[in-house]
Amino acid sequence: MSRIIRNYVVINSTVLMSGVDYFSDEAPINPFMTQHAPINLEKAKQEHDNIQQALESIGINVKRVDPPASCQDGVFTANWALVRGDKAVLARLPNARKAEEAYAKQALEALGKTVYELPPEIEKFSGQGDALPCGNYLFCGTGYRSEEAAQEFAAKTLGFELIRLHAKPVLDDAGKPAINSYSGWPDSLYYDIDLAISVLKAPVFQDGTIVENGLVGYCADALLPESVETIRSLQGIDLIEVSEDEAINNLACNLVSTGTHVVMNDAPNFAAAIEAHGLSTIRLHNTELAKGGGSMRCTTLTLE
Repeated sequence: MSRIIRNYVVINSTVLMSGVDYFSDEAPINPFMTQHAPINLEKAKQEHDNIQQALESIGINVKRVDPPASCQDGVFTANWALVRGDKAVLARLPNARKAEEAYAKQALEALGKTVYELPPEIEKFSGQGDALPCGNYLFCGTGYRSEEAAQEFAAKTLGFELIRLHAKPVLDDAGKPAINSYSGWPDSLYYDIDLAISVLKAPVFQDGTIVENGLVGYCADALLPESVETIRSLQGIDLIEVSEDEAINNLACNLVSTGTHVVMNDAPNFAAAIEAHGLSTIRLHNTELAKGGGSMRCTTLTLE
């Protein structure tokens, strides 16, 4: 999933993308799908093409597969699995996305990955969307699209140190956590943790000692207080705080970084902070993909 060059770790060197052919919000399984005008599919295709071109321009190898037929969210490959080396832990997706699971398994095996399926009693795992690697850390979102047992299985199978995080829920009119009427699962504007945090650089180790800190963007207002404390207490990680406005309205955290270059939405304040840390940015506008609740991180599953 990463390799060291000079004094930084190259991350996201190879990613898997599909396509927008069946993209829609017909089954509104997250809050973003109920807030917008109808999706312009041609514009969404151009946004998706722009993401691929930007990734390739910074040296990322993009592998393409056809999107799974008649799957509205099949464009969001990040939710298919979590991959490390030659191993992949397959996702367990909500009702509107179940057909993607078998397709993802076939696609990953065709790429030479050994695919591990969760124990049958585990119903929820959102793949890389809810499990973001940062060196040996694995930032895991729980409570919405992923169960704690799923995160533990993935971390153990792939050899990560699990860092559990909880995002804030959407509240109903009574002030209680809302349940999505279509999926039947609890709902949040940060239903996947890749909408609340982003991995910009991985820490560099030499002989067991950190010689270069990693860099993570996070929206404190998206997370419960104990999760904010967890992130701030981590050793070997520098932090950039992202405003809730940019996290929600620009999907600022939903980015892809190589460790030196970042492809992201046009979130000016977050981008300026990233550049102040010495990374370069390419800023895109993904208004149509955002109507499905995702952007460039959601459309890319890291293979290496």
